[in-house]
Amino acid sequence: MRLARFDGGRIGVCLGDEIVDVTDVCGIDPAEWPAVGPLRLIRDFEARRPKIEAALAAAARKPLADVRLETPVPWPNKVIAYPVNYHAHGREMQAQYRATNQGFFLKPCSSLSGPSDPVVLPRVPGREVHHESELGIIIGKEVRGLQRENWREAVFGYTCLLDMVVRGREERVFRKAYDSFCPIGPWVVTADEVPDPASLDMKLWVNGDLRQSANTRDLVLDIPGMIETASAVMTLYPGDVIATGTPEGVGPVVDGDRIRIVIDQIGEMNVDVVQGDLGMTEVFAQPYVPPIIKQA
Repeated sequence: MRLARFDGGRIGVCLGDEIVDVTDVCGIDPAEWPAVGPLRLIRDFEARRPKIEAALAAAARKPLADVRLETPVPWPNKVIAYPVNYHAHGREMQAQYRATNQGFFLKPCSSLSGPSDPVVLPRVPGREVHHESELGIIIGKEVRGLQRENWREAVFGYTCLLDMVVRGREERVFRKAYDSFCPIGPWVVTADEVPDPASLDMKLWVNGDLRQSANTRDLVLDIPGMIETASAVMTLYPGDVIATGTPEGVGPVVDGDRIRIVIDQIGEMNVDVVQGDLGMTEVFAQPYVPPIIKQA
């Protein structure tokens, strides 16, 4: 099932090029703040699924082209991200570590945005903002200390994810924390529809130019390992997002660009890039030296 949020917090099931409104069946109040209804839906999904499926025949439908898709998980407890999780990306960035010996970092939930929202570039003269295409994993139940062989019981579904970053050598979380720096969508595909997430092709284009192309089989720390590692440290909750890391080919985006990410069996997300006015801080007052030069 492809579950989406749209038009001010409503919940829909995407069927082909249409979306079926199942907000009421899901027990969601679109006006609720904070918008944690989707977290409860993820937690209670198996109990609600029969009613959702039964409602599909009679519920109101709209063309997907006529709705505004929003981030499918707007208020997770945390966003967990694994850096340098493809060997080729590590080589291009001259990183001597990998996710297997570096661990993860956290992005703020305020960095989340949706498929209809632009990436807003901070005004940081002399710095580049780079795209990083990633598979997003949505956690489906509360777990702690989960062993890798049981990883599937923790996964609700999968989504496309962009981990945007101001390139530099300052604290990683700082450079990745800007609003709009974690677009996810266009929906969440439930885990039962993705039998082998360890073999998904992923591609990213900027203005039609192919920048990144990889398969999740190339991950250094695999999906079971990521879930085991994160749950060894902290409790994972329904709706938590895991960003699995980006392959080689990261590069800059500028005002007016359009980023397209496609992941096999998951979907496609197209995001515009616009220049914002905020974001300059004392931290970025000096250029980073020596410059980071990507290696082939």
